[in-house]
Amino acid sequence: MTLSSSSDMYDVEDLDWTQLLDEYDYARPQRGELRDGVVMQIEDNGVLVSIGTKREGVIPQQDLRQMGDEYLSTLKVGAPIQVYVQDPENKEGDLVLSLTMVQVAKDWEEAARLQGEGGIIQGQVIGYNKGGLLVQFNRIRGFVPASQVAQLHGRTASEERQQALQRMVGQTIPLKVIEVDRERNRLVLSERSATQEWRKAQKHRLLTELQPGDILTGRVNQLTNFGAFIDLGGADGLAHISELSWQRVNHPREVLTPGQEVKVMVVEIDAERERIGLSLRRLQSNPWESIDQRYSLGQVVSGPVTNVAPFGAFVQIEEAVEGLIHASELDVDPQAQPRDLLQPGQTVTAKIISLDKQRQRMGLSLRRVGETERSPSAEPEKSA
Repeated sequence: MTLSSSSDMYDVEDLDWTQLLDEYDYARPQRGELRDGVVMQIEDNGVLVSIGTKREGVIPQQDLRQMGDEYLSTLKVGAPIQVYVQDPENKEGDLVLSLTMVQVAKDWEEAARLQGEGGIIQGQVIGYNKGGLLVQFNRIRGFVPASQVAQLHGRTASEERQQALQRMVGQTIPLKVIEVDRERNRLVLSERSATQEWRKAQKHRLLTELQPGDILTGRVNQLTNFGAFIDLGGADGLAHISELSWQRVNHPREVLTPGQEVKVMVVEIDAERERIGLSLRRLQSNPWESIDQRYSLGQVVSGPVTNVAPFGAFVQIEEAVEGLIHASELDVDPQAQPRDLLQPGQTVTAKIISLDKQRQRMGLSLRRVGETERSPSAEPEKSA
């Protein structure tokens, strides 16, 4: 149509703009769009919704059922509603809308936001395969590659890795979004990155909030020759071997096992070096506090030899209480060597010649015990 001054041109005032708009839908819906609409009719086989187009759209009954009875009870004619355009025109010519896909679309938007902001979420492990874990992120299924599972590393054997992944099914784990591709329906997450960031934040919080004397519950994470690292829920503290027990400990494995839950006392906070010092023994009864109520000078005691050194031998009098027989108190012969006279495990009877409650030291003498009292066993005790 060409507008001109000729007599056959249309008079603008005679144009029926409503008819032209009806013939051409300027707001033609596109698949994947979110549209605001109004509930027009509620029927047994679905809900009719106006989204500002020539045709009303329909939300099928099967889609409505997925929303649950509680939500459906809130639907009213004339109420505003947001819908997802699932099919602009199916083979029957219907405009098909969805409520469940609105939530899915919002989940994808949320995943993209979390990826951009680096946020951490909690997700439940719903399955696994050779490559990693399947997790549920709201209404989207995500994937955690094995390389992004915190407890696995590159040296983990294939069979062991599959067993570890299987054990994680049903657990809720921290996750960080690392890839979002809605077109390919691909959501990739990382437990390793989330755990590292979460632990870093928790460690900062603990270093800021903890005070010496605080009592916490932790889990034994690692044992070393010099002590035990204990997970306090985001940060590890170190309980030195000397703080594990009041009795002599040669190695932490004598009193602790990895994974064991223990109560500990905070004894030191070094925020600058990011270190937390812990103690188990300070939560235990100290036998030295009442030592003078059980023992006195001149008393004769018996116990097994726990260690023999060039300067003498240690004897266990009771749990967590040891006495030292100095080399000069072993025998009348001053040239005699401790290792020539005693062996670990051998039971001896000795006399208490010094008792220092404050320094937690007990001095013993073998040579000052009368011949009738002295009774070192001829052979070391055999271990069970």
